[in-house]
Amino acid sequence: MIDKNTGHSLQTEQQSIQQSLQDIITTPIGSRVMRREYGSLIFELLDQPINDALVLKCYSAIYTAISRWEDRISISQIYMSSVKGNGLIFDIEGFSQITGQQMNLRIPLNMGAGA
Repeated sequence: MIDKNTGHSLQTEQQSIQQSLQDIITTPIGSRVMRREYGSLIFELLDQPINDALVLKCYSAIYTAISRWEDRISISQIYMSSVKGNGLIFDIEGFSQITGQQMNLRIPLNMGAGA
C-alpha cells in the first residue's frame, strides 16, 4: 500500500492498517460517490461538547465503522487516551487477522467544540 501523504510504500501491515483506519473514521458516510455507505458517523458528532456521552458515541461510531470496513484487524478495546484542545485521541487495541500480531493504533480526531 502507498502512503497517502508521501507517495512512498508503507513498510508494515500495521502502517497500512493505521492509514486505513484513519481514512475510514474521518470519511463522512455519504461522501464517496461510488461507495456511499463507506466511512463513519464521527462527522455527525462534530461541534458537540466534549463529555462522557460524546466519548461513548465516538466509541460506537469508531467500532461500527472499523468492523464494517476493515477486516484485517479484530478490535479488542477502544479507549480515549487524551483530550487536547478541541480534539480527542483514541487508542485502538486489537489483533491482526492475517498474522495474529497484537496492534496498538492511535487515531487523533478534531471534534470542533472546546471542552
